[in-house]
Amino acid sequence: MEINQISEQAVMANAKKQLLYWSMASIVIFFGAFCSYYLVMHGNSNWLTFNLPALFYVSTAIIILSSVTMYWAQQAVKKNNMTAVKQAMLSTLLLGFAFCFSQIQAWKVLYSSGIVFAGKQSSIAGGILYVITSMHFLHIVAGIIALFVTWIKSTKNKYTAENHLGLSLCGIFWHFLDILWVILFLFLYLFR
Repeated sequence: MEINQISEQAVMANAKKQLLYWSMASIVIFFGAFCSYYLVMHGNSNWLTFNLPALFYVSTAIIILSSVTMYWAQQAVKKNNMTAVKQAMLSTLLLGFAFCFSQIQAWKVLYSSGIVFAGKQSSIAGGILYVITSMHFLHIVAGIIALFVTWIKSTKNKYTAENHLGLSLCGIFWHFLDILWVILFLFLYLFR
């Protein structure tokens, strides 16, 4: 490769990383706004206090485990262990689906216990809880799409120790979503 071509690839890689970081910053601001609103409304005299469904604990464990498998893929690609990359990416993808399933089941538990998003029985606490968790859910869906694309590319041996930007960016985003959920879960747990 020529020096100009290498520097052009480095510039493109840097631009893609910067775009991802700016996107993550905007997501943090978005959730920060909803958490701030939650705290302001928490002081309301008619605030509904409730316990989080046990499935939120399960989904937290699932998403932490998915970060472990994503890390496994990131380390395996650096060693050109493509078999491990494929296994780790598939594991992360399946854990992403398991997280989504557990979230949907947790919403069903909330709904059946009278904590609803809208209507006569709704409360501001329940409404904000649904908004925060559903917005995170939508970001997880975007992460699952990225995981799926990355896994497909790994099955076609598109990544190497020297060329794994796509897998790295997917990993950064997935770890970010995982950390974001843990923070949101702790926030919701502490300020019920």
